[in-house]
Amino acid sequence: MKAFAELYTELDTCTSNNARLAALQNYFAQARPEDAAWALYFLSGGRPRQLVPVRVLRELAVAFSGLPQWLFEESYQAVGDLAETISLVVPQASHHSTDGLAAWIEDKLLPLRGETEQSLARRLPALWTQLDGPSLMVCIKLITGSLRVVVSRLLVTRALAAMAHLDCKRVAQRMVGYTDQTHRPSATRYLKLIAAESRDERAQRGGQPYPFFLAHVLSPPVEQFEALLGPAQHWQAEWKWDGIRAQVIKREGRLWIWSRGEGLVTERFPELDSLFLSLPDGTVIDGEIVAWKSAATAIDKVFQPAAQPFALLQQRIVRKTLDRKILEEVPVVLIAFDLLEWQGEDWRNRRQAERRAQLERVTSDCANPRLRLSPLVTGDTWLDLARQRETSRALGVEGLMLKPRDALYGVGRTKGVGAWWKWKVDPFSVDAVLIHAQRGQGRRASLYSDYTFAVWDGPPDASERSLVPFAKAHSGLSDDEIRQVDSIVRKTTVEKIGPVSSVQPSLVFELGFEGIALSHRHESGIAVRFPRILRWRKDKSVDEADSLTTLQNLLG
Repeated sequence: MKAFAELYTELDTCTSNNARLAALQNYFAQARPEDAAWALYFLSGGRPRQLVPVRVLRELAVAFSGLPQWLFEESYQAVGDLAETISLVVPQASHHSTDGLAAWIEDKLLPLRGETEQSLARRLPALWTQLDGPSLMVCIKLITGSLRVVVSRLLVTRALAAMAHLDCKRVAQRMVGYTDQTHRPSATRYLKLIAAESRDERAQRGGQPYPFFLAHVLSPPVEQFEALLGPAQHWQAEWKWDGIRAQVIKREGRLWIWSRGEGLVTERFPELDSLFLSLPDGTVIDGEIVAWKSAATAIDKVFQPAAQPFALLQQRIVRKTLDRKILEEVPVVLIAFDLLEWQGEDWRNRRQAERRAQLERVTSDCANPRLRLSPLVTGDTWLDLARQRETSRALGVEGLMLKPRDALYGVGRTKGVGAWWKWKVDPFSVDAVLIHAQRGQGRRASLYSDYTFAVWDGPPDASERSLVPFAKAHSGLSDDEIRQVDSIVRKTTVEKIGPVSSVQPSLVFELGFEGIALSHRHESGIAVRFPRILRWRKDKSVDEADSLTTLQNLLG
């Protein structure tokens, strides 16, 4: 446990990717396989489940620390992170546990789930006294399910590949599905990840997907594209769909559907079962699962706006069971945009243009209305493509995807084989008022960096109007701006509700977001997707902020 806590601290405080890479390699080189297996799980995005109710943890921490309840709460408000607060206020102990990460998780922490409060009152303090401060903080984060490691999966893959002297692509391939919660990390699974490549490994795929190739954001003015990317004719342009990225795999007489988050989602989309009979064995298609107006809508040579908002698809995602009503109201199709495997052969090292040509033949031969070929968007110049991109929202898409015609299919956000770019339409934006603030996490745990924003419920000339909250955001400001906002929040706080500070409205920010939909769950009646801060509007007063009418007009 101590070694993993030291790695967590180092990754959290490092500002250099090279330093993080070295720290990861050093850890994996020295860790026991069973400990490395769990560390890899968390580093790769696996999330621990909450083992003990937060209320119970807080009560035990108060009792064990000997602090008055009010002082513990004040400490929590000052620190902003429960695990860190508990690690600071309970009696400090010297680290005398010799058990590794696996032993702590499997033998000490996982058995806590479902225990009575009386049992937890005996067991938890006994565990806490075995750990030093940093290890205790990591331990409590594991208990609460709040452990987040500031490191990219690609960097973890590179570190593991370098340590094991393997090709990074091979390790990435083996790691697909590693964070699936149905399989517990183990020494055996970890050793398979770093084992020397066998001759028959490529043939032992089963339903395993390939690592997804991810796109970079493209934001310069279109006038600069020629200098940055070259002629538009060298690129393949497609619509950027707003759905769930997925790979459909037909092998060994079975069909699998994997999401980009490495979840097996075959059962969530029963309509796509028909692809089992339509696709030949040894086929892997990369595409987007999209809510569709009608499974019979044509999209042959002329694109028709049949794609539905992601908010509609989300209604299916959150359902535990899919009844006939939701399947009829929100039908889906797979929009295919790449071919990764054909007739059992890995096609990722073939050119984009060659993969596209074969994909066109596959979708044509398939003749299944649930499988749609993503249409190309053609233009002689970047300005031609830019004009077509402006129609994106009317067509239910997010913009354009740009792919070099000679690009291979890479792993993650790599550029060595030819980068993919997502050229999204400009976000929706409104000017909103900051009304609540909360401290952040990690290096921002002592700063108010998480904000709630509101708009007016009436026009400026209304006799009476109030601010209605509609979005939360924490990204978009520089470190210096966050410190300035933090200072203002502290001076203008009028009430504290738990960790949240209500402030006197005085700050206006321009918020951007990718989508907007009606919502019965929100006070404003509006839900926005991926809100973020675009800029601090120091030039605007609170009275000049936008209203609910502005948001409602964007729904159109």
